[in-house]
Amino acid sequence: MNISRVDLNLLVYLDVLLREKNVTKAASHLGITQPAMSNGLRRLRELFDDPILVRTSEGMTATERALSLQPMIRDVLSNIEKALQPQKAFDAYSSDRVFRIMASDYAESTLIPPLLTQLRQLAPHVTLDILTPSDVSFLDVEQGRVDMAINRFDEMPQSFHQTTVWQDSFSCLISAQNPILKNFNLDAYLQAQHIWVSKTGMGVGVGMTPQDVQRLGWVDEALAKLEKKRCISVFTRHYQVAMLLAQQPDLIATLPTRAALLAKDNPQLVIRKPPFAVADFELKMAWSPLLQHNPGHQWLRRLVGEVAKTELTLTAPS
Repeated sequence: MNISRVDLNLLVYLDVLLREKNVTKAASHLGITQPAMSNGLRRLRELFDDPILVRTSEGMTATERALSLQPMIRDVLSNIEKALQPQKAFDAYSSDRVFRIMASDYAESTLIPPLLTQLRQLAPHVTLDILTPSDVSFLDVEQGRVDMAINRFDEMPQSFHQTTVWQDSFSCLISAQNPILKNFNLDAYLQAQHIWVSKTGMGVGVGMTPQDVQRLGWVDEALAKLEKKRCISVFTRHYQVAMLLAQQPDLIATLPTRAALLAKDNPQLVIRKPPFAVADFELKMAWSPLLQHNPGHQWLRRLVGEVAKTELTLTAPS
């Protein structure tokens, strides 16, 4: 028998009839008329090819077939009732859930530390598994194997949900020993040697070349609009490495301001505003529609948003 042709309301009728063993009482329990309940019993008899209830001297009595069906029908209806119940609220404090987050090196350096501070207080048993863009594909996110991706995205599948975590500008990180600081202008910037740092895409990375301006990113695109080009000596995908290399007396790292400010207390480094305009960018959080209504996932998304908003306002240095 094709179940799509079966009126599943009949299972509810059968469950109540076998409990009440009375058509009138069963009808009252379900809030329907007695004729409607009688019609339901007739259809049940046709469906199961069995009388279901028969009249005896003790009233209506369930048949052997009906008694064998009763526990199965109750289990089916119980499972349906459970499925229809609202999901339980996420208990962050007692949860031992593992959240897998794909985060760029920039996001991992700037957002994850304050997020982890909040997690240790609000959800001490929750574990974060931080993955790099090279570890993850869009398919992993789409299928929910990764809870969310936090990155700067050039493109993203239309099915994904997304929100902006924050906006950021660019700053230059320069050695305190670098003579360029005496007259830091565009000409001096262009004559200097530079550290390139970025890894915004997902999937396995490929090598870079100084001539490939279209793939070099925001800083070099801004210079290209001025018909200028900087001299890149080092390519790296790690912001912490870029900050270490910037301590060299002849190198400059131009990187997001929030990342540069991680070195604000390092006496060997100075933070300066770039001597040309570079457009701000957005750090985004993206996740699969499969996780949109998951209570735990909703809780984590709210926390990420709260952490981003409550962080001290970071402004580009003059």
